[in-house]
Amino acid sequence: MERIRYSFPRPLVEVHARIVQAGYQCYVVGGAVRNIVLQKDPTDWDLATDATPADLIPLFRAVIPTGIKHGTVTILYKGYKFETTTFRIEGPYSDFRHPDHVHYTKELLEDLKRRDFTINAMAIDPMERILIDPYGGKEDVKKRLIRALGDPLERFQEDPLRILRAVRFHAQLAFTIEEKTKEAMKALAHTLRTVSSERIRDEMEKIMASERPSIGFNLMAETGILSILFPELLACRGVDQKGAHAYDVFTHSILCCDAAPRENPAVRWACLLHDSGKPVVKSVSAEGETTFHRHEQISAQLAGTILRRLRFPVAFEKRVVHLVLHHMFHYEDSWTDAAVRRFVRKVGKENLEDLFTLREADGWATSGIRPDPRPLTQFRERIARVLAQSAPLSLKDLAVNGDDLASVGIPKGPAMGTVLDFLLESVLEDPSMNKRDRLLELAKNFYQTRLKTE
Repeated sequence: MERIRYSFPRPLVEVHARIVQAGYQCYVVGGAVRNIVLQKDPTDWDLATDATPADLIPLFRAVIPTGIKHGTVTILYKGYKFETTTFRIEGPYSDFRHPDHVHYTKELLEDLKRRDFTINAMAIDPMERILIDPYGGKEDVKKRLIRALGDPLERFQEDPLRILRAVRFHAQLAFTIEEKTKEAMKALAHTLRTVSSERIRDEMEKIMASERPSIGFNLMAETGILSILFPELLACRGVDQKGAHAYDVFTHSILCCDAAPRENPAVRWACLLHDSGKPVVKSVSAEGETTFHRHEQISAQLAGTILRRLRFPVAFEKRVVHLVLHHMFHYEDSWTDAAVRRFVRKVGKENLEDLFTLREADGWATSGIRPDPRPLTQFRERIARVLAQSAPLSLKDLAVNGDDLASVGIPKGPAMGTVLDFLLESVLEDPSMNKRDRLLELAKNFYQTRLKTE
């Protein structure tokens, strides 16, 4: 044990004092300790105590039972959240997900013994400012090393998700994986198939939120995890691209992911998956030219498959798939205003910035050099000018609706839908036509000459 120098936030000191004054032990654990050892300020605070949830609830006004079955509650205090877990000893993980049984204990060291990696098996007494480090976690933090606590095969067999957690810490911290730990990851990568999709998704979201997700994906490729979780991405390795491309499809994809903003996960996933269909559609001509015609369609299908497999919300899946499907646009100055309106109609105004962000990241990941921003800037300015004209872009912008069409004899159903689509195409071409009388006349004529049957 050693003393540390760190000034803890006042709310944490007060929460700690209240628990201790009630007769219990309490320590700071987890990522906060790692950050303090790294001389960084923690972004969140986890506490461990011998008090049970039933003991803690009466001590504070606001306590959320976030994982009460496993001894975890969240204490809300003066704008802070303190996830607080009772010291425990875990039984075997026969379902590879939850321990078969959990026993509370009064011993901090017993609780630390169940942790996954040495860098996560430290604790700090914030009152005495004493670091408890029974497994050499501080030294591993200094070495920037991720090492399983004890036998790595046993740790990963207890809960295979720890294999992906190692990838996550590698990506988040840029620490090296200790060799025996890495070998165990390779040996047991297949056991990730036993982990629920939701738990995989949660870890992947954290990897995708790291500064450089590519670090994690390269490790997944090296350890065989990629073949288990993302075989579609594995198929992209070694698929070379011609022209300005400096990387194969896999490296291009993960660098594109890096280049997208961390705070926009939909764009990051779209960047990762936007070329996933290239191995499927790859073609080499007699002259030796490699092409990937219409790869965006297959990539969109694969993106949907992957995100559904990970149980992402449907709305998120649709947003990513939409971006992947439309990422291959080619704007030219020769486009008419009508062509610009059709592009906005197809893509959706709400998706324009995300699509441009994807295109910028895609361009950077082509060669590792920031592309000339002027073409996209000019397109943005052109779209802004066209949208300023307040021209109709959707069916709800039309000067007529279904009731108006019914009043002139057009039956509701597929025929009416076809007429409405025709009217929208007409006003996209010429916004001045968006007048009720003119559209009704156009609709009647189109229905009578093109759709009506005797």
